[in-house]
Amino acid sequence: MGLFNVSQPTVFLLTGIPGLESTQKWLAGSFCMMYTVALGGNIMVLLAVWEKSSLHAPMYYFLSMLSFSDMAMSLATLPTVFRTFCLNVRAILFGACLAQMFLIYSFSMMESGILLAMSFDCYVAICNPLRYASVLTNQVIAGMGLTVTARSFTTLFPLPFLIKRLPICRSNVLSHSYCLHPDMMKLACADITVNSTYGMFVLLSTIGLDLFFIILSYILILCSVLAIASREGRLKALNTCMSHICAVIIFYIPLIGVSTVHRFGKHAPRYVHVLMSNMYLFVPPVLNPIIYSAKTKEIRRNIVRCLRRIVR
Repeated sequence: MGLFNVSQPTVFLLTGIPGLESTQKWLAGSFCMMYTVALGGNIMVLLAVWEKSSLHAPMYYFLSMLSFSDMAMSLATLPTVFRTFCLNVRAILFGACLAQMFLIYSFSMMESGILLAMSFDCYVAICNPLRYASVLTNQVIAGMGLTVTARSFTTLFPLPFLIKRLPICRSNVLSHSYCLHPDMMKLACADITVNSTYGMFVLLSTIGLDLFFIILSYILILCSVLAIASREGRLKALNTCMSHICAVIIFYIPLIGVSTVHRFGKHAPRYVHVLMSNMYLFVPPVLNPIIYSAKTKEIRRNIVRCLRRIVR
């Protein structure tokens, strides 16, 4: 019990974008548009896969998982972003801030694991197509989904407790309109080595390994594609992975950027930290449904069909 008997604020104060306070109403409109696209787009992808039996296949199951994690990520940040920019209500309870931090990182780690599972799907489809149906069964897909979810929650479970043990006495003002671990631990007036080390360990042992195996899978895919004799065959094989490649790029580049800025960019302007964090949280949920609906004909057709049904 004495471990958490330290000085902590009752509330944290969230912050919009430093230096752009005068344009907060315009920013609120932009954020509302992004949330509408993210939530609406991912809901339409989920409906398209759920309603069409021909889309009950491994690739689309993984896409549904990706849409769910994107939607959950958006919902995790929506309450505080809306209150900060639209209502100018900045206060958030200490416990609620810990819960939001945990959810943001959990769903982000889930998305990384799902992208790894999707790269395995691409690898089997291109490198070993005759065994595709026997390898990626419904049981295997469900097991992969449960493993990704369990890994996220169990790995990040200690994080709120590591924050709770720190005395927060420098300030209670956070740098973003949502709660992030580096932002909270920097307010502590105690040694944060354990928090920093554990954060780096989690990042490298989960998301870092995911990225390594995704790159490895694409090296193997590229070797297999180059062995195809016809140019049309090579292009067709690569085209099946283009949506996933785009999803990997828009997820990992902002993530690497925000991790680098938080760890090594101590003297960078505050707006750089905020910009990188916003890209990390908002870009993937907004762009993923657009990419997959644009590049996947079956998804696009079923989304259009769903929209026509709603309009009628």
